Amino acid sequence: MTKSYLHTPALHILTRTDISDIELPPAEVIRLVEDAYRYYANGASRCPTKLMMPLPKEERDAVSYSMLGYDGALEQLGFKTSYRQGNDNAEKYYTTISLYDDTTGLPFALMDCQRIGGSRTPATTAIIAKYCAKENPESVLMVGTGAQGVNTLAYLLTALPSLKTFRLFGTHPDGIALSLSTFVKYFPDRTIELVDDVPEAVSQSDIVVAASGRAAHPKIQTNWLPAGGLLISVASKGVEAGALHQADYAIATNEGQMGVTGKRLAGEGQVASIDAELPEIVAGRKPGRRSKDDRVFAFSSGMIITDIPVAHAFAMRAISAGRGTRVELWK
Repeated sequence: MTKSYLHTPALHILTRTDISDIELPPAEVIRLVEDAYRYYANGASRCPTKLMMPLPKEERDAVSYSMLGYDGALEQLGFKTSYRQGNDNAEKYYTTISLYDDTTGLPFALMDCQRIGGSRTPATTAIIAKYCAKENPESVLMVGTGAQGVNTLAYLLTALPSLKTFRLFGTHPDGIALSLSTFVKYFPDRTIELVDDVPEAVSQSDIVVAASGRAAHPKIQTNWLPAGGLLISVASKGVEAGALHQADYAIATNEGQMGVTGKRLAGEGQVASIDAELPEIVAGRKPGRRSKDDRVFAFSSGMIITDIPVAHAFAMRAISAGRGTRVELWK
């Protein structure tokens, strides 16, 4: 589709339902997100640090944040907002993204961002594993079965065909079922082992992904990993404070955002510092690890430069299919 549909200032409003059945294969999402990191590393994109604000409500746990960014590949600007009432309450989590076309100066889309986050987050996890796991990893443990985790094992196997053993820890039956069915959808000949002893499973896994909320398991420590292991924290409360300093090599998607949302991982009285940012690694400027035996810790925080191309891909497919509502707010 050309950009002729942007002939007047208007928003295509796309609901969660409008994009719920739009299919983006894992390999395509991984490619979009990896390219986004590369463009950012090369200076073609912009991504200021996330703005995060806890709300002054003593009687409940709530937080809001926003991100602004520019994708130099698509020449699209994006603005993402999120609000969560209750830190682990999926039913009270609302997130949207709006896109603007920098070649025309006109608005493009306003859409629900749940599906986008559920696609770009596992893509980022897969890219971290691709560059930072030891050579030819064979085993992975996924901890958590929420919206950010159900696609992860399928994305990891897409990026790392050497993987043979897949382990999963979760406490929510619906999330476990969805994680299993999603994996089988893409890899019907593979199976997932459900585990209940997280420390033991960590010690046996080359890659560990922690995406649990208020965890019903012992908090994961980097030093539980086997030699050469990789621990990826996806904004997880299931990772022990101080896990960053237990690592032989530490990375983050963005060091500034880690200072906003991941300070506790440095440990009490410690400063959160890393060896490399993921975009630098993808661009070939920094290594993903120093040696085959390094225990690597990776902090994954969402960057809107990765939301923009995924949101754009969903929007283009939805609009082409006649989905959504076109609203001319400025007429």
